[in-house]
Amino acid sequence: MKPRGATSGAGERLKALRLKARMTTREVERLSLEISRAKRNPEYYISHAWLTDIENGEFTPGIHKLHSLSAIYQVRFTDLLGYFGLNLGDIGMDQMAVRLPRTHLIPGKLSGAQEEIRVPAQLGIDSSFDETKILQRNPEAWRKLPLAMLQGLNTEDLLYGYVGLQDFTLYPLIRPGSFVGINCRQNKIASDSWTGEHDRPIYFVELRDSYVCCWCQLDGRQLSVIPHPISRLQIRTYRYPDEAEVVGRVTAVVMRIAEPAVDASAEPVK
Repeated sequence: MKPRGATSGAGERLKALRLKARMTTREVERLSLEISRAKRNPEYYISHAWLTDIENGEFTPGIHKLHSLSAIYQVRFTDLLGYFGLNLGDIGMDQMAVRLPRTHLIPGKLSGAQEEIRVPAQLGIDSSFDETKILQRNPEAWRKLPLAMLQGLNTEDLLYGYVGLQDFTLYPLIRPGSFVGINCRQNKIASDSWTGEHDRPIYFVELRDSYVCCWCQLDGRQLSVIPHPISRLQIRTYRYPDEAEVVGRVTAVVMRIAEPAVDASAEPVK
């Protein structure tokens, strides 16, 4: 438990949920004890006195007790976290804001909290992704949309990767700091069917101790990692598949094309 000060009004909202469920604090205590015994973990237990304190704003509950309240009040765990100012839907954006030096795969699939994204309400209403348009900046005009509603998104075949800040292999086509979607089923090097750099297949390749986002050429058992000419990097060769393995083909990219503008009116730091 943590002392008061996390989020104003969270205790009152929890009390409102209890009253809506027509439960006393003693009943919540009894039900939480059942959960605690079933899970063999005392952290899930919520005493009558503790619940009274949290409803009065004296403490912030830990994740185990929030789990119990979520089960007892029949509300989503993520909604209870929101009472205390924690939005799991922000994790993806926070991960994008962390600028890491090395290229790597992003482990795991989207969690339940990340299966929805916030989009401008006009997209969610008219369902038109065909036309180019200006989207509203006001966050209140945005609404949640299940990822499954986005056309062409097949999360079963997708992995996600991050292009490290020191990986200039395909610069400027794919800039350092980009996030890429990888189709793991397309892990065979395609033949020379492309006509230019913009339709040449891009692959995410696992090396012995690192990853790289690159063009590839396979000659027998020799895999060449081919950089963009502007990057001024050299072609690297590896024994395939002993030293290099193709994770999959890059099919999508989220990329910053310019750094955020600096406020010229701001006072310089002294």
